[in-house]
Parts: sequence; C-alpha cells; structure tokens
Amino acid sequence: MEYPRIKVDLGKIEHNVATIMGICRGYDIEVAGVTKVFCGNPKIAQAYIDGGVSYLADSRIENLRGLKKLNIPKILLRLPMLSQVRQVVEYADISLNSEIATIRALSQEAEAIDKRHRIILMVDLGDLREGYYYEEEIFNILEEVKSLGGIELIGIGTNLTCYGGVIPEEWNLGKLMGISRSIEDEFDMDMKVISGGNSSSLHLLSKDGWIEGINNLRLGESLVLGLETAYGSRIDNTHDDAFKLEAEVIEAKVKPSMPVGKIGRDAFGEVPTFIDRGRRKRIICAVGKQDVEPGSLIPIDGELSILGGSSDHLILDGTDSNIDYAIGDIVEFKLTYGGILGAMTSEYIKKDIF
Repeated sequence: MEYPRIKVDLGKIEHNVATIMGICRGYDIEVAGVTKVFCGNPKIAQAYIDGGVSYLADSRIENLRGLKKLNIPKILLRLPMLSQVRQVVEYADISLNSEIATIRALSQEAEAIDKRHRIILMVDLGDLREGYYYEEEIFNILEEVKSLGGIELIGIGTNLTCYGGVIPEEWNLGKLMGISRSIEDEFDMDMKVISGGNSSSLHLLSKDGWIEGINNLRLGESLVLGLETAYGSRIDNTHDDAFKLEAEVIEAKVKPSMPVGKIGRDAFGEVPTFIDRGRRKRIICAVGKQDVEPGSLIPIDGELSILGGSSDHLILDGTDSNIDYAIGDIVEFKLTYGGILGAMTSEYIKKDIF
C-alpha cells in the first residue's frame, strides 16, 4: 500500500446526496452537484448522479472536460475567462456570468459551432464576490442579451458566504426573487432557474424560511461532508467521513515541547509560538503543507493533537493516546472541505476510490 492516500467511500457520498436530494425535492429545488472539491473525478461525480443531482458544476474547465462523457448538464461555476470562451462553449452547457463583454464572446463562439450556450446572470447581494451589484446594471444589458444568437438566458443566481461571509436570509434571497420577477415582467423573459446559492442556504430549509420560487442550489460541502455551511450544522442522516486521509508515521520520539534556541521565521515566513508542556511523544507523518493544511485534518484517534507541519511533514502529539505509535504505523484523519480539496488536488496523495 502506498501512502499518503485518501480513501473515498462512494456509497457514503451517494447516501449523502440522496438524503439531501430528498430534502430539496420537498421545496422543488434542483441541485447542481459541485465537483471541484474532488477535482472533477468521474467516479465520484457518478455517485452524485446516482444520488439524484440534476447538474454537475465545477469552477475549472479542465475538470468539466474530464466529465464530458457523463450524460448530464454541466455548469461552469467560475465566471468565464475571455481566453477560454471556446472551451466554455465546448465543455459547459451553462455558465454563470456578470460581464456583457464575456457574454458577447460566448455568443460568438457558440454561433460559430451552431450551438446555443445557456447563461445564468449572477447578482451580488452583498457578499461582494461576483455578480451585478446594482439592479439597473442588469436591466441595462437585457435587451442586448435577448438579441444575441448564440446565448439563451435561463435565469439568475447569487453566491453568499464564500467571500464576505454574508449568510443567506429571507430578505436577501427575497431580493433575488424580486429581481427575477421584474425581469420576467419588464422584458418578457422566462427565468427558468433561480439559483439561491450554495450549502450555506440549506439552513433556511430547516426553519421553513425558504423563498418560494427559488428552485436551484449549487451544493458541494453538504454533499461530501453532510454540513450546511452558514452555521456548520450537521444534516441528519449524513456521513462526515466519506473522505479519509491515511498517513504513515516516519518518526516517533519523546522530545521537549519547546524548541531550543532563538526563534525566528519558519519555512513559511511566520514566527511560531510554543507552550512548554515538558517532554512529549512527538509523531511525524509523511504528509505536509504542500498537500494539505494541518488545520484541515481531524485525527480519528481523538487523543492525538496536531502541533503543526512543514512542507513535507505533519507533527502530532501522541502523548495522551492509548496507541503506542511507531514508525510504519498508519494514522487516519477525517478532513474539512478545504482538506479534501487540498488532498484531492495533490498529485503526491494516492487516491483510493471504492
């Protein structure tokens, strides 16, 4: 067996998806399963499909290219780059947009290959990432969008919590719904998709705060970890261990807990601080910050604590554990969403998908 490796349980992922799909169907919400956290791996994406998602969604064209053979509509989540509009039209059925120049370029490329590319206009409801912040900006471009031959505007959407941390609530999602109605009334356009954000919007379903008419969510963390992300609450009947990291112990020694000598900057330019806890058993595993941030790992052995790491080493305190770790032993970790992203992206971590 090769280490470090990440183990991916497809059955648990499909179970999570099916559970959350059952909740969303009760509110007439279609789900776009976000595949970026596992780099668009087709086997894992198939578990999404088997669980019932209506779309696959990713931020990277490279990942969507790898999903081309899966027969389901695909959404590009990150705003298209002008330098990639040809690939966007080829590999994405739908893209999220907030710039008329990009929409014109997508139309031109779509017409060149006799294709109609669908778009969702993004609205910034205060999180200050992508989207039109002022309503008049949207209304000013709609007549031109209607006239573009290679483009079909199918709806509007928003993104919350990812940058500014703004929590989806009835007032801001209600504003999104109001903009949709204005577009339909004033421009005679059918907004088929009203995309109300990501896993942070799920908390509204649990307290009956959903806005009627919002019919789409783009979900990633909730599907892979069973969490709504506004408050970090667990969704009933889901798994948080569908992804596990295994790392091999390469050193296990008792050492002081305080470095000896004058403290300067570490390998990442930070000045570390330490607490003197006396002599402790320190365990080093062969995985590092080049692969995954130490803070994104959760030891399954709850008596282990993570001290930190360097590019290639993870340092643990094993003093309080009932397990007497030795070199060659394997330590297991659950991961946060960021941890899954790092581990799945790292070419140095083996992928065991079953």
